Amino acid sequence: MKLIIRYRFLIGLVVLAGLIAGCGSGRKSLNKRVTLWRSDKIPYGTYYAYENLQSIFPGASVVINKRSPDRYKSYSLKNLTDDADSVTYDDEKTTNIIVSTQVIPDDDEVAAILGMVARGQHVFISSLRIGETLLDSLHLKTAFYTSAYNTDDSLTVSVNNPETNDSLAFSYPGFALDNYFVSVDSSIAAVLGKDQYGRPNFVQFNYEGGGSLFIHLAPVAFSNFFLLHKNNKAYYDNVLSYLPKNSEVVRWDEYFRYHTSGGDHGSEKEGKGLFGAGSWLGKQPGLSKAMWLLLLLMAFIYAFESKRKQRIIPVIQPLKNASVDFVKTIGRLYFQRRDNKNLAQKMTVHFQDHVRSKYGIRASLNDPEFEKRLAWKTGYDSNAIKDLLYYMNMLQDEPEVSEEGLLELNRKLEHFYKYA
Repeated sequence: MKLIIRYRFLIGLVVLAGLIAGCGSGRKSLNKRVTLWRSDKIPYGTYYAYENLQSIFPGASVVINKRSPDRYKSYSLKNLTDDADSVTYDDEKTTNIIVSTQVIPDDDEVAAILGMVARGQHVFISSLRIGETLLDSLHLKTAFYTSAYNTDDSLTVSVNNPETNDSLAFSYPGFALDNYFVSVDSSIAAVLGKDQYGRPNFVQFNYEGGGSLFIHLAPVAFSNFFLLHKNNKAYYDNVLSYLPKNSEVVRWDEYFRYHTSGGDHGSEKEGKGLFGAGSWLGKQPGLSKAMWLLLLLMAFIYAFESKRKQRIIPVIQPLKNASVDFVKTIGRLYFQRRDNKNLAQKMTVHFQDHVRSKYGIRASLNDPEFEKRLAWKTGYDSNAIKDLLYYMNMLQDEPEVSEEGLLELNRKLEHFYKYA
């Protein structure tokens, strides 16, 4: 016991040192990157939460999972390695912990997660955004789903003590980035925690097979900043105390950091194109045949009507802005190559150059004064500017940028350029 206490104390000192380094001195400010990454000792990393799993589950082996939940093969515990990519474990002794800004499994992955719980495993998901398929399966509905985020400057959450059932409240002066449930089916779910307004943000589902599923909507409560603020470590202890302490294996999941709605293994799944066997249209034989017939008819009409009876009169195009065409061509090139991360960075640099050249403001995405100056000079909504800068920072910290994320960034930038 003394060794565990000393170990936790040393971890706390290391993370605290990382926080101080992140805050810096002189003109340096708090590192506001929200990564929720287990190796990050910055304020919004989860190094402290990950390293303290052993104290919550003293007899368990903590491993990293990078595989989709529907791709496991059967192996025994004697094949245990440090990487869970090639191993599955005894269902009743396995606990899965997922902490990410978004968890959006596809249909097969939702079925696999629910199957794991039905067989006796325990799954804990803490995320700001949960996929609608999983929420619908659990009769849940959250307040924010798409691009809306709670960007308040403080967070207050409460959790029921597992032993006394008393409600314990905890807070810190950092980003809120939380969500809450607007609809919970009380016949199948138990509310374990709430936000500062008394709205549920932590629920539990128990299954007949002995497994349980937890959905938690305040992932920054597992960040180093939150857990090392005053006595907030007690929140971490109380939340994870609902999971069985006798777990033999604890899987810290990293799969959903990089994958949404099926990830990169879609080729192994049933075809889900417009007419694929796994699509809705593919399951409607009559409608599917009618669509094929319509496409064939359109192709027939095109083949005969596309031939002109006389040569087309050439149109002399006016002179174009070659620089604009060049920028569009480069943008299309990056988009076609699926180099979304690089394109997002260049869009951010272009935004900074635009602000610097048009408004004479030196752009600094992490400077609150820059937000105020830009709002004052442009007359653009300050909350919209704050949301735009946060979104650009978030994409820079992501290892990969999805097409949806890139299109959302483009939408926000186009709105700024049009109305600023």
